[in-house]
Amino acid sequence: MCYLEIKDIYKSFNDLNVLNGISMDIEKGEIITIIGSSGNGKTTFLRCLNNLESMDSGVVYLDGKEILPIKEKLNNKHFGLIFQNYNLFPQYSAIENIVLPMDLKAKKELKENKEKNKKERLKVMHNENMMIGIEILKSLGLGEKINYYPHQLSGGQCQRVAIARALALKPDVLCFDEPTSALDPRITKEVTKVIKDLKKDGYTMIIVTHDMDFAKHVSDRVYFMHKGLIEVTGTPQEIFESDNELLKEFLGSNGGEE
Repeated sequence: MCYLEIKDIYKSFNDLNVLNGISMDIEKGEIITIIGSSGNGKTTFLRCLNNLESMDSGVVYLDGKEILPIKEKLNNKHFGLIFQNYNLFPQYSAIENIVLPMDLKAKKELKENKEKNKKERLKVMHNENMMIGIEILKSLGLGEKINYYPHQLSGGQCQRVAIARALALKPDVLCFDEPTSALDPRITKEVTKVIKDLKKDGYTMIIVTHDMDFAKHVSDRVYFMHKGLIEVTGTPQEIFESDNELLKEFLGSNGGEE
């Protein structure tokens, strides 16, 4: 039994079929990347896993337990999504961007548990969350940037804050949507190192990318998506040496054969 089993996910918007039966088996601690042209459903797939979009049909299992579909419209706590444009709150510092969702989660849990002395307990949990957030930022090399605002940080640093925010909620699987988009080669290397370090820590990751060099260097397996279907899958070497005509055409247009 695989750690993460994704079975036959379908998703359409009105008459537009976006996902046409996506299935994957992913081992714990594995990094898989999804490549393919824009408009073929890659980001929609990530949004469905994170329950930001509801699936039309399909099922997802984690360690044999069904975790999708979810009836309620809320984020799937088992997944953490790092958005392409980071989605940091510009009015909040790095540490505040991390602690805010942690505090909201704590508030929701206290409400559900009907605990007494909520205000006092929230203060204690906020202080605990601050300590956790600081430690995560330090582990990602941002110990000196804790009180910096997004506009004071580089693209790579904003990316790491976004990763820290996702890690703070302790997801089982991390999802990245174009983590190296618009980053220069030096910063791309920094992000690559962060992702490899996360793998050493045992994190399972699903990454959507158009950066073929990045995909070669971080992936255990690569999935090529075309028209809402998985057309080809394999190791990076198998993918970049594939005879599949659609894949060869895509790689040629993205510099994958250089």
